[in-house]
Amino acid sequence: MTPLRPAALAFDAVAPLFDARFGEWLSVAAQRRAVRRALLATLPAGARVLELGGGTGEDALWMARNGFDVLLTDVSPAMVEAARAKLARHGSQAEIAAAEDLPRFAQAHFQRGGAPFDAAFSNFAPLNCVDTLDPVARGLAALIRPGGAAMLVLFGSLSPGEMIVETLRGRLPQAVRRRRCGPVPARLGGKAFTVTYHRRRALIAAMHPWFRPVRRLGIGVFVPPSAAEPWISRHPRLLRLLETLDRAAERPLAALGDHVLYQFERTAVAPP
Repeated sequence: MTPLRPAALAFDAVAPLFDARFGEWLSVAAQRRAVRRALLATLPAGARVLELGGGTGEDALWMARNGFDVLLTDVSPAMVEAARAKLARHGSQAEIAAAEDLPRFAQAHFQRGGAPFDAAFSNFAPLNCVDTLDPVARGLAALIRPGGAAMLVLFGSLSPGEMIVETLRGRLPQAVRRRRCGPVPARLGGKAFTVTYHRRRALIAAMHPWFRPVRRLGIGVFVPPSAAEPWISRHPRLLRLLETLDRAAERPLAALGDHVLYQFERTAVAPP
């Protein structure tokens, strides 16, 4: 049996309590709504969607209920188990797969008679747990049909919201961590792993020539990061105002988002 990657061990450790912890945070819900608006505006009705790092299946369940055919993947076996329980009633599936192993996953997918996907989707930065995006791009090129979309939500590398919150808490290293290059130490559930804050240029370079960039949206430009919880959830009226400001700022101030949604279109270039 292949040993689990550090990120998988970390998310396995928090899987039983993940929904209870993050599901109640209004800042997370606000950022999720922004991403879902973009999905509905982009994906064709009934699209076959591959989700990367789908966790416990909250977004996959929403997509399934909205008529999409979803295959969720995640590196954490415990997360996939939770997702399967949610998705079973809706005809969607969940599989254990690491994003950096997508080329191998693609080969297995087509060997068992799978069809290309209309789109790929990733929310709340699981791709930041991958050191290099090159294998992710190669796998997506094989899995997505020409003209299809890749909707990838990564951590922003310049988040004023996080800088302010962490500075007020006296955690200056945390306030500037996104400006660091290369893998940055992180902990979750008492487990150590690393996070890489990929820059826009590196992402576009990895996706080329199989994908062309279409747009980027700031997710959480004014809506604060989860580091502001639980305080911000006690102020729902303020949060609603910040969410309204986000809708106006998501394009012009995209680079300042807590997360950034990068939308790509699959080109006609043959997969590697």
